[in-house]
Amino acid sequence: MPHSEQEGPLVKRQKLDSIAKSRPPAPRQSRIFAPYRTVGLVSPTNVPFTSIPLGNTTFQVTTSAGRSLQTYDLKRGLNLVFMTRPQTPCEITATCAWKQKVFAAWGDVRKDHSQGVWVFQRGKKVGELELPLDLQQPIRQIVVFGPWILACSLTRIEVWKTSTLEHYTTLFTMASRKGDNELTGGICTMPTYLNKIFAGRRDGWVEIWNVSTGKLIYTILPPSSKSGAVTCMQPSPALSLMAISYAEGPLVIHNVLTDEPVLQVNAGSEDAPVTSISFRTDGIGAGHDGRKDGVMATATESSGDITFWDLNEGGRIMGVLRSAHNPPTHEGPSVRGGVSKVEFLAGQPVIVTSGRDNSLKTWIFDETPFSPIPRTLHTRSGHAAPVTCLQFLPSDFEGAEAGNKWLLSGGKDRSLWGWSLRRDGQSTELSQGNIRKKAKKFGILAGDALARGPTTTLEDLKAPEITCIACSLNRDGGMGALPGKQALWQKTQNQKKSNDAEISGMTGWESVVTAHKDDSFARTWFWGRKRAGRWAFQTGDGANVSTVAMSQCGTFAIVGSIGGSIDMFNLQSGLHRQRFPSKLTPAQARQLKMQQLRQADTVVQLQARSSAGFAPGVGKHTKAITGIVVDSMNKCVISCSLDGKVKFWEFLTGKLLHEISWAPMTTITGCRYHAANDLIAFSCDDNSIRVVDIETKQTIREFWGCQGKINDFAFSTDGRWIVAASQDAIIRVWDLPTSHLIDAIRLEKPCTALAFSATGEYLAAASEGELGVSIWNNRTLFTHVPTRQISESTIEHVSGPTASGEGGQGVLEAAFEEDVINQEDDDVTAPSLDQISADMMTLSLVPRSRWQTLLHLDLIKQRNKPKEAPKAPEKAPFFLPSTTGDPASSNVVVKTKTEESQARSRITRSDRSRMEQAFTSKLQAGAISGNYNQFMDHLKTLSPAAADLELRSLVLGEDDDSNELLHFIRALTSRLVARRDYELTQAWMTVFLRLHFDEILESDTLMKALEEWKRHQADECGRLDNLVGYCSGVVNFLRSPRT
Repeated sequence: MPHSEQEGPLVKRQKLDSIAKSRPPAPRQSRIFAPYRTVGLVSPTNVPFTSIPLGNTTFQVTTSAGRSLQTYDLKRGLNLVFMTRPQTPCEITATCAWKQKVFAAWGDVRKDHSQGVWVFQRGKKVGELELPLDLQQPIRQIVVFGPWILACSLTRIEVWKTSTLEHYTTLFTMASRKGDNELTGGICTMPTYLNKIFAGRRDGWVEIWNVSTGKLIYTILPPSSKSGAVTCMQPSPALSLMAISYAEGPLVIHNVLTDEPVLQVNAGSEDAPVTSISFRTDGIGAGHDGRKDGVMATATESSGDITFWDLNEGGRIMGVLRSAHNPPTHEGPSVRGGVSKVEFLAGQPVIVTSGRDNSLKTWIFDETPFSPIPRTLHTRSGHAAPVTCLQFLPSDFEGAEAGNKWLLSGGKDRSLWGWSLRRDGQSTELSQGNIRKKAKKFGILAGDALARGPTTTLEDLKAPEITCIACSLNRDGGMGALPGKQALWQKTQNQKKSNDAEISGMTGWESVVTAHKDDSFARTWFWGRKRAGRWAFQTGDGANVSTVAMSQCGTFAIVGSIGGSIDMFNLQSGLHRQRFPSKLTPAQARQLKMQQLRQADTVVQLQARSSAGFAPGVGKHTKAITGIVVDSMNKCVISCSLDGKVKFWEFLTGKLLHEISWAPMTTITGCRYHAANDLIAFSCDDNSIRVVDIETKQTIREFWGCQGKINDFAFSTDGRWIVAASQDAIIRVWDLPTSHLIDAIRLEKPCTALAFSATGEYLAAASEGELGVSIWNNRTLFTHVPTRQISESTIEHVSGPTASGEGGQGVLEAAFEEDVINQEDDDVTAPSLDQISADMMTLSLVPRSRWQTLLHLDLIKQRNKPKEAPKAPEKAPFFLPSTTGDPASSNVVVKTKTEESQARSRITRSDRSRMEQAFTSKLQAGAISGNYNQFMDHLKTLSPAAADLELRSLVLGEDDDSNELLHFIRALTSRLVARRDYELTQAWMTVFLRLHFDEILESDTLMKALEEWKRHQADECGRLDNLVGYCSGVVNFLRSPRT
């Protein structure tokens, strides 16, 4: 029996339970925004990566991103291939890759969290290890070898079987003084040592256990009592030799078989012990020519350096890879640094490193010419410190960037990143020059640089922390902008390269300007070339920069300082162009003095007060500038300051045009501009947002409700909403036309930065202390969202986007989601009225294509008429047998088809007769009652062909009671008097007159009825014409500049 499936049609399963199952309660979600994913996370935790070879072609490296794992493929240039789902309930504490699976331990019972060990394969959870009930310690390390799975906790080792994933036994370290039995060095295995594991303790002992029997076999003692705790262990390629590092600095190559030290070097120090060791296994790399075996790499979490050792002839340092990862900084724990793990790939001259700076890198050793220090092969990284500011890249003049592909972010790690929301591999950090080359030139990379006392560090060679970003792509030249080498961030005008402005005029110039913390220079960047620009613009008063802005054309950059000065620079030439207020010329100064003398007279003084002008050179802000905006036409510059004033400046002359003062009531902390509706919004220190119309200079909206400082806010793309993030960890959305709070999101941590994409598809948000950027989808682009006002008391916690994208929604998923919550909230329904008012002319809801087709039905039939007669089908080839084997079966088939067509035609004729009877009966009933509503409703349901047929079938009759033409004219006249279905009435009357004009001309009764319809038609046309003329006149009056 080849298969067990039944032949013939399947029987439909009966529905046994007709009671609908109740849906589980949906989690609390935002009305407008749906979580999408988090970008910028590569290796943000202290959990080391794990790698595994895939055949002989590539390696896969897996890192921890908090509660999910990310797998990168080395052959594809560290491209992301898998992200694990579902997320673990708590933070991941240890990982291990084995064959096609990845084991991940998560949770810490000591922090009142649950814990467990999950098994993933190709990004999906496929299993789970059962933990002992008495395990009250977090798992720090997982090792898989042979038939065993080992998990190392603080003082115990759990053992499972790889075949069944069931728990086998628990190994407890030998009792000692409190804390001395803690496994600080973790566990490791040794090749050819069957069922043996090595465990490093705090007191410096290394215990050897037999996993199968659960017995302690031997203990390796430290070389001295002052060696300290074991920090790391790693077996060497040589049989029975193991490298053991201690907290006080020594690293010992120990012979496990004879229990004797073979080699000892001082690889670390008390402040920076070695925490990661790896051996090169391709058989070369050591010696003066690199032809010998015996290369070891060591790293520590206390620095970003990697040391390479030649273990031949007593051991020596071959070279030091300085600042392979960012070192820990003096700016505090918020800026992360140090190396978490180094690992040579098996049989390859490639080493993989992961840092605590949220980066994963691969390095390769060159054989010819030989170099003991590797060069960078691939790198994937992100911000090493929390994000401070966000800005979506606008569309360029050709719209090539599409407005929502690139996101700029600045962080406390002094870096500027461009994130691609379409492909992670395109994300990149904008270069600030060859930092390593500068550091080597200044001697910063020397091993004893920090020992000589306070000096310049590697981070000091970067620009300070970015606090504000402004960009415009209208003058960006892409990769070809200003080719060649140029000096970076020139703080003085460079006269040597006067042709830079001419070249950049043909190729484009910088398109991004940034402000920096505690620095008096604003810096420019090339977006197309992804590198630092030529200019560093200093504030006019020498004070630190507070904010920056760019003109819409991309030619000018405006810099504001904490001292109140505002200066404008040309990005093409780097020259200073204007001050706000402008600097007075000697002639203007004399004129101003004379004007002040004239104002001594009372009459002249009153006349001066009546004129609302400001003298040139006056109006400078007295406190820090908090926001600058340039209008879309380069006519006006708007600035706000902590002095509580909003000032409007003339772009060309720098003269003060208008001023709005809210002092001392409040101070202004920021501003945002929406060019389409010419509105500008200001955030104030009283936790409010005020919206001002630039044309009228009037405050049109005030939004209150934030319970803490407003960290950031933004207009939506269409200018309808204002989205604000405050220190109370809530993102609020206000509707600008109604002033209603229509949505709110309560997060776990306060949001520090916001950005809306140019297409309105994405909302980017950065949370306090987080390295990644959360991306939210805008639901209103693909589904209806109610805009009913909500109360502050109904705001609940909402789960945000995750690195794995779990729980997030793309455009398609959210578009087809059945959002029950929103349907329940949208309880305000539109009234179902046929006509709002009897004085209004109402159109019908019939599709426009239906009555337009009726008007041109004859033309459509003529066009669709076949040009040739239908051809008989070709005979089947002789080699195709009959389906039944009977030659006469074809005749039977033809006869059957003929009978079916005859039966179908009878059904069609009966349906057509019923339709004609319904049309005639409803028309006669309307004529008797004088109410043609049912007839008109029936006529609306007919297709264009059916309506045309019914109109053609109208007959005169013997008297007025049976005259269907008369009744039809009266039906249309009644619809015209009721002012309903105006376009349908015109279409039906046009077709009616075209079909029966000869019969109408011969009948006086029909002519009188048609004249009555014409009179009502003329009255209605005149009334509508008067209304439209009146409304257009009012609109023109209001739009006239004279009024």
